[in-house]
Amino acid sequence: QVQLVESGGGLVQEGGSLRLSCAASGSMFSDYRMGWFRQAPGKQRELVADITSSGTANYADSVKGRFTISRDNAKNTVYLRMNSLKPEDTAVYYCNRRWVSPWPWGQGTQVTVSS
Repeated sequence: QVQLVESGGGLVQEGGSLRLSCAASGSMFSDYRMGWFRQAPGKQRELVADITSSGTANYADSVKGRFTISRDNAKNTVYLRMNSLKPEDTAVYYCNRRWVSPWPWGQGTQVTVSS
């Protein structure tokens, strides 16, 4: 059973930056398109960005130009570099595979952006 562990969140001021990491146990990581999702209080979980196994990335319009997704298949890890953070980016951030049934969700990492 794959386990996902997200880290790197925190409290930052508007305009600041954070780098999130998501480590996946198991050997199947490199086979899958991976995504970063976020869930703000009272809202549904939404896709922020995803990346193919070969490194092609896609972004939600709300983060395009500010966030960068990347992955290291040798380390079974996917990253999310977040720049120019806005208060509306405040949420719990999760990672998971895309296009197939998700692995069990990790605990997520809280990102809070103060204005």
